[in-house]
Amino acid sequence: MAVIEEISEFLQKGRAKNVKVLVQQAIDENYDPKIILNEGLLSGMMIIGDKFKRNEVFVPEVLVAARAMNSGLEILEPKLIEVGNQPVGKAVIGTVKGDLHDIGKNLVAMMLKGAGLEVYDIGVDAPAEAFIEKAEEVGADIICMSALLTTTMPSMQDALAVMREKGVRDKYIVMVGGAPVNQIFSDQIGADYYTPDAATAAETAKKAIILKK
Repeated sequence: MAVIEEISEFLQKGRAKNVKVLVQQAIDENYDPKIILNEGLLSGMMIIGDKFKRNEVFVPEVLVAARAMNSGLEILEPKLIEVGNQPVGKAVIGTVKGDLHDIGKNLVAMMLKGAGLEVYDIGVDAPAEAFIEKAEEVGADIICMSALLTTTMPSMQDALAVMREKGVRDKYIVMVGGAPVNQIFSDQIGADYYTPDAATAAETAKKAIILKK
């Protein structure tokens, strides 16, 4: 299992080239692609997520680790498809209408991937309909909305109102987050979950999807 442990270790250091080489080596040595994914790539990313929550690493370290994970996934994905690996669930994520901030949203998207979710990022300044259309299109389990401005927070409420109008509110778990967002606001607008940081968002999303299924 040395090569699997090395994948996790180099991923945590953000060494994308090493991760790519080691993932290919593990494939050549006939390791189960699911073991490479779960015990190598995802394990490394979750360790980084835990360190991020404890303020032992910061955004730059998380971003380089996520890039390393993605470089490994590029090599591994065809093999995962061959063995029929199923993601934990599907998430649609975006920054709400009127808000152009994306660093926090990108961080959560990377952490969701690190938790084994299939992620559909609809970008910034996303209207309510865009979240719903993408969720309907891909059969999402969870919709994650981000806002960094107090002036754009009402867009989250609007999105939930549109979901209710269209009769799809109960189909999706709805999670909200961003610097000005808090639990009180989340409760007021009727979201299912609020999380204060990217690592907690990934953990919460995974648990929520497993509970729902």
